[in-house]
Amino acid sequence: MTARILVVDDIPVNVRLLQAKLSAEYFEVLTAEGGPEALEIVERDQPDIVLLDVMMPVMDGFEVCRRIKLNPKTGHIPVVMVTALDDTASRIKGLEAGADDFLTKPVNDLALFARVRSLVRLKTMMDEWRVRVGTVEQLGEFLTDPREKTVDVSNAHFLLFLPLATLAEHTREILEAQGHRVAVAADAAEALAAGKTMAFDTIVIELTFGSEDGLRLCSQLRSQEETRHVPIIMIVDEADTPRLIKALDIGANDYLIRPFDQNELIARARTQIRRRRYHLLLRENVGATLSLALTDGLTGVYNRRYLMRHLETLLAEAQAAGKPLAVAMIDIDHFKRVNDTFGHAVGDTVLKEVVRRASGNLRTSDTTARYGGEEFCVVMPDTDEAAALLVAERLRERVGGKPISADDMAEPLVVTVSVGVACLGEGTQTLEALLKASDTALYRAKAEGRNRVIAASGAPVPA
Repeated sequence: MTARILVVDDIPVNVRLLQAKLSAEYFEVLTAEGGPEALEIVERDQPDIVLLDVMMPVMDGFEVCRRIKLNPKTGHIPVVMVTALDDTASRIKGLEAGADDFLTKPVNDLALFARVRSLVRLKTMMDEWRVRVGTVEQLGEFLTDPREKTVDVSNAHFLLFLPLATLAEHTREILEAQGHRVAVAADAAEALAAGKTMAFDTIVIELTFGSEDGLRLCSQLRSQEETRHVPIIMIVDEADTPRLIKALDIGANDYLIRPFDQNELIARARTQIRRRRYHLLLRENVGATLSLALTDGLTGVYNRRYLMRHLETLLAEAQAAGKPLAVAMIDIDHFKRVNDTFGHAVGDTVLKEVVRRASGNLRTSDTTARYGGEEFCVVMPDTDEAAALLVAERLRERVGGKPISADDMAEPLVVTVSVGVACLGEGTQTLEALLKASDTALYRAKAEGRNRVIAASGAPVPA
C-alpha cells in the first residue's frame, strides 16, 4: 500500500531521515520546512498523510494541524504529530487541534510504518465516499456534505472488552461521565454477539490480559460485516509495541498506553466518534441523494437519466460478449382520459399499480424505468426476441387482466397497455437506434388498436 506523505520539520536532517525511511518503503515523500509552506503544499497537492513536527518557528505544529483540519478542502487528511514532547498535556492539545496520532522522537520505524498504513486505509475508505459525492454532483444533484468538525459527538454508544475488571469499571465511569452509553462484554464471544445486534460508535479492547487475545477479537470484528467499519481503540502496555503494530495492521484505529490519562481517552474517543458518524452521514446522504437523482419519486422505479446510462453499459457488454439484449417500451392506453375523468390522484394510483404489476413479471436482472409521463421502459439483458415478446405479452395480460382499485377511486378501473419490443441486431447497434426502434413499435401498437404487443422486426407474438 503506497501513499503520498508530507514531512514537515524545520530541521533539515530530521526531514532527510524521515524521507529516507519512507522512501525505502516505497512511499512518495513531499517535504516542507515550516508551517506556512506546509499549508500551501497540503492544499495544492493533497497528500495522503502529514507527518508534522510540533516545535517549529513562526507557526508551531498545533496551529498548522488546526488550520489543516479547519479547511474543508484538507480537513479529511490524517495528521500525525512527530515530537520530542512525551507529556500527556501535549498529546491532548494535539488531539484537540485535530491530530490523528503522535509519534515520539526518535521515531520507531515499525510503529511509523504501521501507523501510516493504518491511516492510509482509513483515508482510502473516506476518499471512496468523497468520490461518490463527486459522482452525485456530476449528475446535477446537490449533496449536503457535513463538515467532520461539526459532527455531533454526544451520546455515543461504546462497547468495552476489558477483562481486567478495575480497568473496565474505570473506563466505563469516564465515558458515562461524558454522557455516553457503555456496554461491557465479559468475553470475546459476547463482544462479537453484541457487535452483531447493536450499533456502536467505538469499541475499546484491551490488547492482552490473561488468556484473552485482543488481537484475535480485533481481527474477528474486522471480518464481521456489522462491525467492519466501527472504530477500535486498543489499550496496550508501553512495552508491547510489536503486538500494537500488529493490531494497527489488522485494523485497529487508535490506541492508549496504560496507564492512560482520562482526558486523553476522552479526546481520542471523541475523534473516533466524530469520524464514525461523519462516515455514516456521508453514506446516508450519498444513498439518499442518489436515490432521488436516479429514481422516479412517484413509482419508485429508475428514472430516464439512470436508464440511459445503464442501457449504454448493457449494450456495450452485450455487443462485446455477443449476447442478445431486448428493450420493451410500454405506454398506458388513454391515460390522459384517466386524468381528465377521474383526477390526477387516481392517475397517480394507476401509474404506481401498473409499475407494480409490470415489475412483478420480471427477473431481478431486468430493469424498469419511467421514460416519461405514462411511458415506461423495460430492459432485458441476455434475452432474445422470442423470449422478450413472451415477457411483454405476459406483462400486458397482467396489467389489463384485473381492474385497478384503490381507496381514492370510486370504482375499479380497467387499464391496458401497449408495448413495443426491439432487440439488439442489425440496424439497432446504438443506444439511440434501439430506443427508437422500440418506440416506433410502440406507436404501431397504439395505431393498430392499443392493448397489444408489436415487435420492431414485425415478428408475431408467440401464442
